[in-house]
Amino acid sequence: MSDSVAQQISLFRSLILSRRLDGAALRIIESVMVSKDVRSSSMEVRSSLRDFIGSESISVMRENADKPVEKKLLDLNFLVRASALLGDVENCLALRYEALLLREFKSTSCQWLEVSHMEWLNFAEQSLDYGFHSIARKACENALLCFQKASKTDSETTEFFEGVKIIEKIKRLKDCAMTSAVSRSVQVQAERYTKSKLMSRSKASPSVCKKTQRLATTLFRNGIRKRNLRYLHESQSLVKMTDEPSASRS
Repeated sequence: MSDSVAQQISLFRSLILSRRLDGAALRIIESVMVSKDVRSSSMEVRSSLRDFIGSESISVMRENADKPVEKKLLDLNFLVRASALLGDVENCLALRYEALLLREFKSTSCQWLEVSHMEWLNFAEQSLDYGFHSIARKACENALLCFQKASKTDSETTEFFEGVKIIEKIKRLKDCAMTSAVSRSVQVQAERYTKSKLMSRSKASPSVCKKTQRLATTLFRNGIRKRNLRYLHESQSLVKMTDEPSASRS
């Protein structure tokens, strides 16, 4: 890694630690991520920065506990964008979920913070795409609640059918999330079982194979020894038989 990139990373860390969570810090990290030096060793650099942002995200949210909701949302938005630039999907989705829940909670007193059903639905789809099935299911439930809350009785047929379509879409997505969660749970259990079986076999196999090999080798060698002894006895008997006539003639 070049000195210039190292300096940029150091500056980025310094800005985060001093809570300068703004566009300047994002531009720095974006520049670092597209650098040729970083691309050649991107896994190590990304992993280090992901851990850093993940840790600081928790610290920032704790520090903002008593801050105004606007401040909380601004900082969450920054952390979401920083996590996205670093390719940390899990932290990005977790922070977005935190922001949506915060808005939902505060919307009772600040209507402009109200979360639409489409926001929840889009979040549910992205969570499902990345394998976060439980979060996707919960997001679908929130989407349905938001839609039912916002929808009003209307006699127009087109709006009625449009509402039915949206509800069906949310329910289908929720069912998919639940099915995927169950399937994943079964798959994980199967993988754990297979892994444990393989490990037990790998521990048992060497001793069994060694024992079997030793037994086969011993039998083989004993067989050769017995055969040689038999040949020896036959040779001795043959020699003895040939010697007897000579002895009698003499």
